[in-house]
Amino acid sequence: MVGNVLKRKALKFLMEWLASWDRKPLIIRGARQVGKTWLVRQLATEAGKYLVEINFEKNPSSASLFSSNEPQQILLNLSALFNGMPEPEKCLLFLDEVQAAPQLLSKLRWFAEDMPQLSVIAAGSLLEFVLSDHSFSMPVGRIGYMHLEPLSFEEFLLARDKQSLHDYLMRYDLNIDLPIAIHQQLISLFKEYLLVGGLPAAVNNWIMNNSLQKVNQIQHDLLATYRDDFAKYRGRIPVERLDEAMMAIPKMLGQKIVYSRVNLALNAVQIKQVLNLLAKARICHPVWSTSANGTPLAAEIKDKYFKEIFLDVGLCSAALGFSMMQIQNINEINLINSGGIAEQVVGQLLRTINPPYIEPSLYYWQREEKGSGAEIDYIIAHNNKIVPIEVKAGRTGTLRSMQQFIHAKNLAFGLRINSDFPNKTPVKTKNHAGKLIEYVLLSLPFYLVGQIHRFLNLELEEA
Repeated sequence: MVGNVLKRKALKFLMEWLASWDRKPLIIRGARQVGKTWLVRQLATEAGKYLVEINFEKNPSSASLFSSNEPQQILLNLSALFNGMPEPEKCLLFLDEVQAAPQLLSKLRWFAEDMPQLSVIAAGSLLEFVLSDHSFSMPVGRIGYMHLEPLSFEEFLLARDKQSLHDYLMRYDLNIDLPIAIHQQLISLFKEYLLVGGLPAAVNNWIMNNSLQKVNQIQHDLLATYRDDFAKYRGRIPVERLDEAMMAIPKMLGQKIVYSRVNLALNAVQIKQVLNLLAKARICHPVWSTSANGTPLAAEIKDKYFKEIFLDVGLCSAALGFSMMQIQNINEINLINSGGIAEQVVGQLLRTINPPYIEPSLYYWQREEKGSGAEIDYIIAHNNKIVPIEVKAGRTGTLRSMQQFIHAKNLAFGLRINSDFPNKTPVKTKNHAGKLIEYVLLSLPFYLVGQIHRFLNLELEEA
């Protein structure tokens, strides 16, 4: 159970939604155990709303309360069941695990049109299955969405009661001489984040007990919870196939997916179907190859080529068998798993850098010429500009792919994420043909990934 120790930045978004004059019913989308239910309860508490919470997995018969299309009649039904309710403007109606009663999503339009003074939130752990394959009419334009991910590193700092460090990061820029002591403490805390991850149950337990063994137990329990859900997935795919794919992803972090490494006995179509189901459950996320000639990046994806990251770096660490002793005894974040964990955590954090109403997506670039090994770990868009991101597990690493990409796309800026101090460096180099390549390289430590857009804004102001 998630306690009150956590501070989620999504709560600010929800408070603003609650106060907006044109508020629509809101659907929260996210994997199981990312904290959707706790977040809504916390919203009701902080906003002083009377919470009417219905969990349709626990109480399937509750769906009968919503048989009418008249919000007033629905409220009468709810009032009878809850032994009376205040007026609608003082209430928050929370439809939890709504995927167990998906037809109710179509009724959200009536609340938007006929009772806008009532705050309505729906959430569900396997909601993506309903949203991608529903037989009813969704109320397009009459609902809003919020995407909830595991805790970011900034939220992890707040949970660890490191408010001052958190505030320092939010204000830091390259004109500040970063003290070694602060850098070392942030790197140490980031190593904790690599093992604990951002799932609320694991973070809360770490804070309360400071026991990696207990955190590890929770992480394995969470993996078992996801396995239990496999039986609820649509499609005739054996549970064992889903389990094989789920456990194969941590071993292939940072690598193009090769279907035979998941299961030699299955063909590409079958493996792709399995990975698609895991993505719908948000247990894993595809990183799509894109030509990256412009924005939107999704317009030029090549769906034959993709990588995968896991829902959470802590679950990855548990699945791969890392221990806190291993991490604390090395000087870098580190060359563990050939940098795969570093790529995992950066991808996970990149999914949190945009406003929560935008569905997160990840992209990378690889050179298409035969025999070329050039690859950019992540590509993001910032103010319609393409920004290449290279992830280096330690402090150093070659940037040949970065230089090839910058030359090919005629860019003037690149971003490197590593464990070193932040810095900005003008780069002048020549390619294999002797042509001069000039660009600015911004290097940020892992603990500043969440601030990427802010730093890019600062760079554009100076440019």
